[in-house]
Amino acid sequence: MKRTLNEIADWLGLPHAEGGGAAVTGVSIDTRTLKKGDLFIPFKGEQADGHRFVQQAFDKGAAATLWQKGVPGAPDGLPVLFVEDPEQALQQMARRYREELDAVIIGITGSNGKTSTKDLVAGTLSPYFRVRKTEGNYNNQLGLPLTILSLPEDTEYAVLEMGMSGFGEISFLSELARPKYAIITNIGEAHMQDLGSREGIAEAKSEITDGLQPGGKLFYDGDEPLLEPHIAKLPEGAAVPFGEGETCSLRLLSVEPSEEGSLFRTKGLAEGAFTIPVLGAHQAKNALAAILIGREAGLDNGQIRKALKSVELTGMRMQTVEGPQGSLFINDAYNAAPTSVRAALGFVRSSKLRDEKWAVLGDMLELGALEVPAHESLEEELDPADFDGVCLYGPRMEHLFRKLEGKFPADRLVWSGEDLAPITEKLQSRLGHAPLILLKGSRGMALERIFVELADTL
Repeated sequence: MKRTLNEIADWLGLPHAEGGGAAVTGVSIDTRTLKKGDLFIPFKGEQADGHRFVQQAFDKGAAATLWQKGVPGAPDGLPVLFVEDPEQALQQMARRYREELDAVIIGITGSNGKTSTKDLVAGTLSPYFRVRKTEGNYNNQLGLPLTILSLPEDTEYAVLEMGMSGFGEISFLSELARPKYAIITNIGEAHMQDLGSREGIAEAKSEITDGLQPGGKLFYDGDEPLLEPHIAKLPEGAAVPFGEGETCSLRLLSVEPSEEGSLFRTKGLAEGAFTIPVLGAHQAKNALAAILIGREAGLDNGQIRKALKSVELTGMRMQTVEGPQGSLFINDAYNAAPTSVRAALGFVRSSKLRDEKWAVLGDMLELGALEVPAHESLEEELDPADFDGVCLYGPRMEHLFRKLEGKFPADRLVWSGEDLAPITEKLQSRLGHAPLILLKGSRGMALERIFVELADTL
């Protein structure tokens, strides 16, 4: 975004300010990451008041600032726009800037796989177009406007992740971004405590079509029947299913893993073999959405195949990491819900990457009333015939531990509520067998620490 302060005032319906000719080349809500030329936006929260940092923002090179009306202490002699609500002003700025952009917007939501799918879509398009994508977790009512305002004006495709915790949030983000293409990766159990049921989650995720442009398309998990009532509301031809089912327009036929990633075969709108540098059938399924977007962008299968092979994915998502003494870790510790845990366990169960296999599982968070049965249900995925041992971390994993007692030998089953030491000690004793070790848990459990601690002890 490159605008004068007066142009931003026009966006917000405000009178021109002193110093309104100042050139604004970005937006910041944090002085720690503020860049010279940014417009600083202070938020007044329960714990901190961003207005206290306005002078610091100018000292670091801010071009101007917003200031909430009624808050005392506004700076004199500096470029300031007075607004009723800084958050709403940020969103309005993004809305107006979006109207001036020619970029094709691709919105992505889903219970699991949003970030991986975002990376796969952006990576498919990047060799051939000017592409930008959501960075980090900037996928909410503050992060998405900041992402939009960060887009260069010559952006051709913008791949925007959309997250939520309750009804109406995806709808707001979709109507703000107005995507030409939308993707729903799947419907899982995340945010069950806020949405009540998987049906509620499907309803909330389907809000991504609320801002879909006329003639736009939704690409969705065709293996999820809970989406069908919402798909039926869209115009004919506007919804394209992908998945393993025979009714999917793009089908996943097979997946073959290797230490370099996954080779998968497809049938339907794009046929043939493709390779991605990440493990798991669920990641191959995410790649189907990227293939469909690539086809919409006019790419042929050869171009898509070449791009997918070298895609760079955000870390800790079925990421292979060589460990000490010939061990191999699958670091899938960025987040966890029952659906994604089952997918990861299913991959390890069928994998031939190593003879000895261990599953290290951390608590799954934000499951509400499903917390106990969701953890207990993982017992069905774990069998001594498939896994040499299981390590469980976190207070909620005690529910699974109790289900597995007696099923696994005592020396092959570890549970620790708060201390990682018993788990790292057990794994360290097995490293000489060059095992395959899966790390899977919710972000708050930070299971990647296990790999770091094991590497530091040797």
